[in-house]
Amino acid sequence: MLKRTVLLLLSAVMVISLFTACTSDKTGKKPITYNMGATPKTIDPQLNSAVEAGSVIVHCFEGLTRKDAEGRILPGIAKEWKMNEDGTKFTFYLRDAKWSDGEPVTADDFVYAWRRAVDPVSECEYAYQLWYIKNGEAITNGEASPEELGVKAVDEKTLEVELEAPCSYFLQLTSFPTLFPVRQDIIEEHGEGWANNPETYITNGPMVVTEFVVNEKIVMKKSDTYWDKDSIKADELVFTMIDDQASELSAFEAGEIDFADSIPSEEIPRLYEEGDLIIKAQLGTYFYCLNVEKEPLDDPRVRKALALAIDRQYIIDHAAKNYAIPAYAWVPPGMPDAEEGADFREVGGSYIGENFEQNVAEAKKLMEDAGFPNGEGFPELTLMYNDGAGHKAIAEAVQDMWKNNLGINIKLDSQEWAVFQETRNQGNYEIARHGWIGDYLDPMTMLDMWISSSGQNDSRWKNSEYDELIDLAKKSGDQKERMEAMHKAEEIIMTEMPIIPVYYYTDTYLINPDIEGFVYDPLGFKVFLYATRKQ
Repeated sequence: MLKRTVLLLLSAVMVISLFTACTSDKTGKKPITYNMGATPKTIDPQLNSAVEAGSVIVHCFEGLTRKDAEGRILPGIAKEWKMNEDGTKFTFYLRDAKWSDGEPVTADDFVYAWRRAVDPVSECEYAYQLWYIKNGEAITNGEASPEELGVKAVDEKTLEVELEAPCSYFLQLTSFPTLFPVRQDIIEEHGEGWANNPETYITNGPMVVTEFVVNEKIVMKKSDTYWDKDSIKADELVFTMIDDQASELSAFEAGEIDFADSIPSEEIPRLYEEGDLIIKAQLGTYFYCLNVEKEPLDDPRVRKALALAIDRQYIIDHAAKNYAIPAYAWVPPGMPDAEEGADFREVGGSYIGENFEQNVAEAKKLMEDAGFPNGEGFPELTLMYNDGAGHKAIAEAVQDMWKNNLGINIKLDSQEWAVFQETRNQGNYEIARHGWIGDYLDPMTMLDMWISSSGQNDSRWKNSEYDELIDLAKKSGDQKERMEAMHKAEEIIMTEMPIIPVYYYTDTYLINPDIEGFVYDPLGFKVFLYATRKQ
């Protein structure tokens, strides 16, 4: 206990400078403070791909639709909409909403943002979310121009959207950051740096950014121009950037921040026993991504052997210590299947057995078949992970398991978050930590990222049958046909194993008990719009 206390006190000294200017706003109220971890790579709605930065964006912007605390879709900037009989065309009618500089939000703002997202020049990793819109995929692949996207501003307040095929969750997508509007005049004048400066970060949502200090904090205040500002309870939010778990916990326990969700794994059992730790299921998977362009990871037998030689329950209990759920397949529990009330994971079952001894025996046989009996002749590979969040302990456990069970040597490489993201995305790695949390409530949110042309496919894996099944599931209006196609697609990816699922995420976090109205989104966003302090 003494050792832990000394560590936390030292950590508190390291971060106390972050909070000297965050004790209260001009009204004397203390702002609600959440630690988002490392400085985000970007908070541009179209260019962001990280959930932490997404939590900033959902406070500052609003799409055609929005979600309530229960995840139900509500009108957002669109006050109403209609759909044609076959579900391939939507007409959205915009309300009299304004940007934070007082300019009106128009249909053209959505047209510009969506064209920007699919334009290959933007290199938007989430471009595929707009491939449901006519010509979206063709544009991203350079086969059509952005102007050919199936979206049109009929007038200032009317937006028409034509889809490639019916999409049962399209109104969920329109509540996601990639489809949020942005201002063409601002971006063309200031370039990509527009999102780094509060003066040019013009928003249309409930909050506006008033400060952005790299490696320190983002400060947001309630917008005077937001159409539904009277429903917003939070006056000021401070998102700090403490990229160290021990420091984050010490700041929380000292009352300097109100919310902490990156907790040292060794502290989780204590916090759980004390009753302070909150555990929520997330719609996401923690996994390792294998670069199939690197030998010997181009051999599916090797990839499958690596997957089988990981003891998932041991990692959860002794490395992550996060009360997660072992992942014996890719798509997490909680996604719907064709029948009402059915769960995609329960219907699909497991692709990796739970008997670890049998798994290791199979893994050894696969390695022998691939020409590496007992690991002989297997090259030393590097497993890359990002700093913080307990990834080192998990990587070390996996390193030991592969050494002890397969006889192979793995080097570990820790990188700073922004560098890590870029390295992985560029394919300059062999094995990399990864994690994915769904963007909407459908198995497709976990599956379409692995098609050959996806900007999220960091594994470089390509399979034409998989691509065809995903295309079928996207275009079919028959839920049974869609789900059957997605189950077949998951079977392919779990057979070829370009990714190694480790566990299904649970979110473990601490929140100041005086905070009321916090909304937990199982897709990963932390929402404080309706949060207040008890009087």
